[in-house]
Amino acid sequence: QVEQRHYLVSKAVEEVQKIIQQLTTEISYKAVRFQAISNSGIHNENIKVLAPSQFLITVPLRGLSGYRECQVRHWRYYTVNGTKLLSSVRDPEELHQWLEVEQFSKSLQQWHEEDVNIEGDLVPAKVLIVFRELVEKSIVSCNLSNKVTVLESFSSVVRVAVETSESQVEVELVPAVEIPTCWPEKARWPRCLKRWPSQEKVQCIKSLGFDLLARSNYHWQLCFSRAEHILMEGLDEDGGCRMKCFRVMRQMKEDVWCAGNKPVITAYHLQTVLFWTCEKYPRTKDWRCFPEAFLRLVQKLHKCVSQHFLKHYFLKNTNLLKYANTSDLDLVASKLAVFLENPVFCLD
Repeated sequence: QVEQRHYLVSKAVEEVQKIIQQLTTEISYKAVRFQAISNSGIHNENIKVLAPSQFLITVPLRGLSGYRECQVRHWRYYTVNGTKLLSSVRDPEELHQWLEVEQFSKSLQQWHEEDVNIEGDLVPAKVLIVFRELVEKSIVSCNLSNKVTVLESFSSVVRVAVETSESQVEVELVPAVEIPTCWPEKARWPRCLKRWPSQEKVQCIKSLGFDLLARSNYHWQLCFSRAEHILMEGLDEDGGCRMKCFRVMRQMKEDVWCAGNKPVITAYHLQTVLFWTCEKYPRTKDWRCFPEAFLRLVQKLHKCVSQHFLKHYFLKNTNLLKYANTSDLDLVASKLAVFLENPVFCLD
């Protein structure tokens, strides 16, 4: 069952990736600021499978390089038309930050234009408006209207429904500034000298940098997909069962604890629970016995869901469940409690 599930998800990823690659190639042709996604299969860092029919795909932005952190705290808020608001809307949260075009030593002239820039600030909401229009036009010019539909959305995010041979998949397309040259000041990681991951791996991860995603109106969201990819990649170098635990936990989540198209708990939450557990239990012997290791993971998940609190792995002051529906979380917590009272493993 796990293998069959994995095969179906891989197949969906391949189909969606092919379509989105075609779409972003057309967008890139129409507007040099946007880059086509690559076609490196299911392990492509641009694609996150949050649930079997819910994907997140980042679309890299071109023409911004030589990033440096900005120390100035200036909260400037505007309407999307560029009118300045007199009072601040809200300060950026730990996961978010401002972005000015001056923070890049090299930038394409197009990033200085007012369709994306207000008084030197690169405004995510404006980038998303430009991007959404390009997505709509490119669906038509690529003859993909029978495969891709732009979904209505209450905020400026760009969501599309993609028809695959098996089912419909909802994809959030997110423009991303890739910053492979430095590690953000806010991410004080690792917090202390831990035995997991190794110092060599920590250095490797930090050397890969981070991304900034256009996912809200004013502030760019920090994203660590390359770092997370490297952490997942070498998980069982010591012959442990961490990856098996993760796959079975994911299957249980999708079949029993939190099914549906838009689950309150996604694969990303499970991955974060796994990282925290690996850090707390770094020894090889902690991951030799599958039932024991698996129960430990589920207990950690249950605690986080019950408390409505799951700390971001790289940013200590960010709760990944802050905006989740609390009654949905409570329902998942009760199902996890039932499982923990009488654990039955689905390993077929």
